[in-house]
Amino acid sequence: MAVKIRLKRVGAKNKPAFRIVVADGRSPRDGKFIEELGTYLPQKKADKFTLDLERANYWVSKGAQPSETVASFIKKATKAAAAVAAA
Repeated sequence: MAVKIRLKRVGAKNKPAFRIVVADGRSPRDGKFIEELGTYLPQKKADKFTLDLERANYWVSKGAQPSETVASFIKKATKAAAAVAAA
């Protein structure tokens, strides 16, 4: 079973909103998922996404493949967490 970390669209027409989910690669984009890790609101000016970094790293360690967008979110969240820890 190929597990992926990807976006699931939940927003209304012309008001996009996404959930970051762990899902089987064979399930449809907006279909069944295993776990919800966060949200992405592209129309917000700041703090566009939230992500449970601990759970995301857990799933990646178990072999889940993040999409390009989610991989960039994980990278940004890791940098932000490192900056907070250093301060």
